[in-house]
Amino acid sequence: MSDVEKRSASRDSSKEANHVETFDGLPPDPDAHLSQEERDKIDAKLIRKLDWILIPWLCILYLLAFLDRTNIGNAKVANLPQDLHLRLPDQYNETLTIFFISYSLFEPLTNVLLKKLRPSVFIPIIMVLWGASMTGMGFVYNYSGIMAARWFLGLAEAGLFPGVNYYLSCWYRRSEFGVRAAIFFSAAALSGSFGGLLAAAIELMNGIGGRPGWAWIFILEGLLTVVFGFASFWMVHDFPDQARFLSEEDRIRVVRRLKLDQQSSAEHEEWKMSYLIAGLKDWKMWLGMVIYMGCDMPLYAFSLFLPSIIQELGWSTTTVRAQLLSVPPYAAAALLTVVVGFVADRTRQRGLCNIVISLVGIAGFLMLLASTDPRVKYAGTFLGALGIYPCISNTITWMANNTEGVYKRGVVLGFVIGWGNLNGIVSSNIYFSPPRYLEGHSVMIAYMTLFLFGGSLLMTLLLRLENKKRRQGKRDYRIEGKSAAEIEALGDGKPDFMYTV
Repeated sequence: MSDVEKRSASRDSSKEANHVETFDGLPPDPDAHLSQEERDKIDAKLIRKLDWILIPWLCILYLLAFLDRTNIGNAKVANLPQDLHLRLPDQYNETLTIFFISYSLFEPLTNVLLKKLRPSVFIPIIMVLWGASMTGMGFVYNYSGIMAARWFLGLAEAGLFPGVNYYLSCWYRRSEFGVRAAIFFSAAALSGSFGGLLAAAIELMNGIGGRPGWAWIFILEGLLTVVFGFASFWMVHDFPDQARFLSEEDRIRVVRRLKLDQQSSAEHEEWKMSYLIAGLKDWKMWLGMVIYMGCDMPLYAFSLFLPSIIQELGWSTTTVRAQLLSVPPYAAAALLTVVVGFVADRTRQRGLCNIVISLVGIAGFLMLLASTDPRVKYAGTFLGALGIYPCISNTITWMANNTEGVYKRGVVLGFVIGWGNLNGIVSSNIYFSPPRYLEGHSVMIAYMTLFLFGGSLLMTLLLRLENKKRRQGKRDYRIEGKSAAEIEALGDGKPDFMYTV
C-alpha cells in the first residue's frame, strides 16, 4: 500500500472511531452503538426512502421537459410547417436552433441559482414558465410567433437537466449516483415513446376549437407541465441538510455517507469566483465538454427528426403510423440506459461503457447511411438510439464522480451540459435532404466517432495515468504543510482522491 493510501485509510478509520467530530469534519454518528449488521439495514432503508421520494417525481419532470422540447418533431409531421407557412427546410430548422441558443446561454448559471434559491423554489418556477411558453406555442400563427415561443422555452428549460443531475449528486455516493442518473435520464427516452403515442392521439383533435392537431399537442402538453410545476412546490425537496422529509438523524446519516465518500456536497458553501476559476482550470471539464457534445448533438438530432426519418423510409406511412413507429426505438433505449447505469456503478468503468456503447450507435447510423432497405434502416434507428441515450447519463455521472466541491461541480456540470446543448444548433441544421438524409447521418457518425468514442478513450487513458501517479505518491506534494481544512479544500485535487475511469 502506498503512503497516500495508508494516510487515507488512517483518516477514514480515525473518523469512524471518533464520533464526536464537528460538522466541519464528520458529524457525530447516531448509530455508533449498533452492530455493523444493524447499521447496514438502516443504511439500506435510508437509500430506499431517498429513492422512492426523490427519483420518481424528478423522472416525471424530465419526461415532461424532454417531451416539450422535442414535440415539435411530432408537430412537423402533423403539418405545422404548412399551416404556419414556414419555408422548408430553413425556417423550420431555425425554430429548432433558437431553442438551443437561449438554452445554452442560460444553462451555466442555473446550478448557482439552484443552490441559492433552493431546489423546492427554483425547479417549480422554471417548470411553470416553460409550461406557459409551450402552451403559447399552440396559439401562434406565423414564423415570428413560434420563434419567440421557442426562445422562451429554451430559456426556462435550461435549469432542469443540469440542476437535477447536480442535485442528485448531492444526495448519493459516487458509486450509487450512476444508476439513479440513468433512471432519471431514461425518462427522456420514455418521453419519445410516450410523445409518439400522445401525439398520435392528440392529433385526432384536429379542428376542435378551430385549432389544428399540432396546436393541441403544444397546448395540452404545456398545460400538463404547468400543473406539475405548481405541484412541484410541495413535491421537490431541498438539499440533505435542509430536507424536511428526513428526521434529524437521517439528515446526519446522509451527510456522513457523503463525507466518507470524499464528498462535501451536503455542506454549506458560499459562492466565490474561485470555484468558477477552479472549474475553468480543470482539464477534465474541457474534455468532458468534447465527450458530451459527441452524444448530445446526436441525441437532439435523433429526437427532433426521428418521425421525419421514419416517414421517409419508403413504406406507405401515414402521419399517425410515423408517430407510432417512433415508439419502440425509444423504449429499447430507455431500458439499456438503466442497464448501463447499473453496470457502470458496479464496475466503475464509465469510460469503457461509453466506448462500447458508442460503437453500437455508430453502426446504427452507418446502416441508415448505406442502406435503402426500409427494414434495415428501421433497425438502424434502434441501434442509433441504443448508442446515444445511455452515453448521456453515463457521461454526466462520470463528470460528477470526478469533480468534488459543491459549487465547482455545479460549474463543471453547467459548462459541460451547456456546451453539449449549444451543439443542438448543429443538430437542428443537418437533416435537410430527404429521403436518405446523407448529410445528417454523416455528421452524426463524425460526432460519435471523433468526440464521443475518441474523447472517451482519451479521458479513460488520462484518468488511469493520473490515478497511477497518485498511488505512487507523485501528488503528495500538494498537501505538504497544509492544514486539514486546506487539504479538504483541494477537492478532487487531493492525492487520495481516486478518479472513476
